[in-house]
Amino acid sequence: MDKTLIVTNDFPPRPGGIQSFVHNMALRLDPGKVVVYASTWRDGSEVARFDAEQPFPVVRDRTKVLLPTPRVTRAAAALLREHGCSSVWFGAAAPLALMAPSLRAAGARRLVGTTHGHEAAWAQLPGSRMLLRRIGEGTDTLTYLGEYTRSRIASALTAEAAARMVQLPPGVDEKTFHPASGGAALRARLGLADRPVVVCVSRLVPRKGQDTLIAAMPRILREFPDAVLLIVGGGPYRRDLERLAARTGVTAAVRFTGAVPWEELPAHFGAGDVFAMPCRTRRGGLDVEGLGMVYLEASATGLPVVAGDSGGAPDAVLRGETGWVVTGGSPAQAADRVLALLRDPDLRRRLGERGRQWVEEAWRWDLLAERLKSLLH
Repeated sequence: MDKTLIVTNDFPPRPGGIQSFVHNMALRLDPGKVVVYASTWRDGSEVARFDAEQPFPVVRDRTKVLLPTPRVTRAAAALLREHGCSSVWFGAAAPLALMAPSLRAAGARRLVGTTHGHEAAWAQLPGSRMLLRRIGEGTDTLTYLGEYTRSRIASALTAEAAARMVQLPPGVDEKTFHPASGGAALRARLGLADRPVVVCVSRLVPRKGQDTLIAAMPRILREFPDAVLLIVGGGPYRRDLERLAARTGVTAAVRFTGAVPWEELPAHFGAGDVFAMPCRTRRGGLDVEGLGMVYLEASATGLPVVAGDSGGAPDAVLRGETGWVVTGGSPAQAADRVLALLRDPDLRRRLGERGRQWVEEAWRWDLLAERLKSLLH
């Protein structure tokens, strides 16, 4: 039986984008042919309850972070043999796929490592670049999110390993994120029913560009005095953003929701007229957007998007068709694009409809899961 061992630090109930990616893919594989080996994250009933609800076995190592140590490698090899697995999927290639040669020696015939934004950062530093090269040599293929991450990771690999790379981004649940997701009811509940709403859904950290949107608001408000910026999400940058809104004089036009439950996210996307997240690259390229799934979730919800130019964010936008890409950190460019969309309901509708179509054509989970299955078997 062609079973797959998934080796990952990134697995729910731990929150995060990679965790969601790995879990959604795992759910779309044959549950009788999947075994997950994951770190514990934290003790408590939440983890045990989540694992018991899964349609496949989840084996938790007692450590909070799996590393490719001899002990962890032996444990992964033992699971491989115990469950008769012939393939291994590393949910994040760096650093766990350094175990690939040992797992091949233990009987694995196919080894696939998925790369995200942090592997692109590894490719820029001499020591980690060398480790990434070893990972490329030890696996059958490395997947990548988009052209930005592919080009940077490939630069650290041998030509042969680079030629074996295959695109495998996260998908969008088009049945969850859709134009009738409850946005109108949420707008009414928030008292925003008749106001133009620019929505940004993301973790509150400097890279995401919520500060750029706040700095753009005075110009937006001159033309649309009742406009509101709806900032959805939690994070360590919130206090700085609130202070910036006060200094800029736009506190009354900026609404912070804080973190919201996952099941309420589609309605929060749908509460906007325009989705904007003008992300920017920081720390000399080490703090960069790997792809930006929020743009695709907004597109699935029928919104036009304004994206930043950080890393792979432009890969999630068809320029001029589903939205636009602006220079991250430029309030003037962000304001220009937001205003163009607020002025023109027909343009918003056309870009939103094309975005929804694009998600259905190319970004559905079931399409991407089929690609993973072909790589594993």
